[in-house]
Amino acid sequence: MKKYVLYAAVCSLFMAGCAQPSYSQAAVGGETFSAIALPAVPERLDFAGEKVPLEYFDVREALQRELLVTSYMHSGTFRTLLHVKRYFSIIEPILEKNGIPDDFKYLCMAESGLNPETVSPAGAAGLWQFMPRTGREYGLLVGQQVDERYHVEKSTEAACRYLRDAYERFGSWTLAAAAYNAGNSGISRRVKIQGTDNYYDTFLPQETMRYIYRILALKTVASDPQAYGFMLREEDYYEPLDDCRTVEVSGSDIKWPEVARGYGTNYKMLRLLNPWMRDYEYDNRDGRMLKVKVPGRNFRTAE
Repeated sequence: MKKYVLYAAVCSLFMAGCAQPSYSQAAVGGETFSAIALPAVPERLDFAGEKVPLEYFDVREALQRELLVTSYMHSGTFRTLLHVKRYFSIIEPILEKNGIPDDFKYLCMAESGLNPETVSPAGAAGLWQFMPRTGREYGLLVGQQVDERYHVEKSTEAACRYLRDAYERFGSWTLAAAAYNAGNSGISRRVKIQGTDNYYDTFLPQETMRYIYRILALKTVASDPQAYGFMLREEDYYEPLDDCRTVEVSGSDIKWPEVARGYGTNYKMLRLLNPWMRDYEYDNRDGRMLKVKVPGRNFRTAE
């Protein structure tokens, strides 16, 4: 009898072990839920060729925090990933031409989610989130009718100039990226006070303390979306809007709906290709010659 009881107990324990839910599920109070897994932190990582010191606990934990946010902010991250092909095809050649490391395309992801229409509560606008004053300082036309902070190519060129200036000042691409968030003077002052010479050893405002890790998290997820649960097929990515040509438009009083009709399209399509247009018309008192993208013959045509 004792042998039987012992045998039964062992069997019960064995069966209980076999009945445990898999890692993908968890049972609580009779209900079954999908488990929430901790995103994997890479063994090695760099930003713009500069090593990320993942051997430090604070660096690993900070990166893990942003990987959690990026991985489980499903709709926002998914939408950003969908735009990768469309906007990286424009951003990457401009970065290369200006000698800016390719990793800065992930800074653009962090700034705007690759949405050229993004406007922050503070008034930063466009893919690279320039404030009005900084945009003007770096050569962008910023006004109510035309605002080149929304111009994909011109704002990317301006961002390259800013980042080049910051790199020449700090001698570090990671600090240059931090300066994009906190400003050159803000980084300079804190580095000087603390006697540091790199991002990972410098205590910064909370937003900037998280900023580089946000960029690194996006780089990690975008480099291997499926590893972080984003099931994207090649055909899911939005294609570049490159079925267009560039024309020159001038005149003292430009009405964009009329320009659109003159090229066989409508204002909506013209505005989609030229998000720097911020009104239906432009009072072109300075007689500027504006380069405008107009749709090609097969634009919006289904295959």
